[in-house]
Amino acid sequence: MNSRTRARTLNAILTWATLFTLPACTSNGWHRNQSLPDPTPEQQVAATLDAFHDAAARADEALYFDLLADDAVFLGTDPAERWPKPDFQAWAAPYFGRDSAWTYHAIERHIALSPRGDVAWFDEVVRNDTYGDLRGTGVLVRDARAPRGSVSRAWRIAQYNLTFMVPNDVAPRYLELVGTPDTPR
Repeated sequence: MNSRTRARTLNAILTWATLFTLPACTSNGWHRNQSLPDPTPEQQVAATLDAFHDAAARADEALYFDLLADDAVFLGTDPAERWPKPDFQAWAAPYFGRDSAWTYHAIERHIALSPRGDVAWFDEVVRNDTYGDLRGTGVLVRDARAPRGSVSRAWRIAQYNLTFMVPNDVAPRYLELVGTPDTPR
C-alpha cells in the first residue's frame, strides 16, 4: 500500500469514527440526562489540599492563601515556625515571586470528619525533592460563606503542620543534633 492510499484510508477511518462518536460527546448525546454524583466531603477536602499544594508549586499566591482560613496557622518544620496567616503570607511572599514557591506532592492521605460534617482533620505524607517524605497534618473547616452544594472553596485550611518524619532507630542521633530540653544544642 503506497503512502497516498494509506493516507486516504486513514482519512476515511477518522471521518467515520468522528461521525459515529461525535453525537455521544455533545449535549444531545446519550448522557444528556445523566449527572455526575456530588463529591463527598472527603473528596472536597482532598481536592482542597491538592489545590493548596498545586498553588504553591505554581506560585499562585492568591489561591494558596485563599485556601487558608482567615485565622489559619501554619506550623513549619523549624520549632520557631508558628505562622498566623498574615505573618506566613509576608514571610512567603518572596517565594511566590518565583516560578514555584515550593513543591510537595501527597503520596498518602487519611481524612476524618466531625459528626456534623463541618470540620475535617487529616494526615498525609508529602514528598519533596529536597527533603524527601514529610508528614502534613491539620484541620479544615467548612466555609459557611460557600453556597450549599458548592465544591469550589467549600473548605478552608485552619491549621497545617509540616513535620519531618524521624524513624525511631535514628532518633538518638537526631536528638544529638537538635538537643533535648535537658541538653540544648
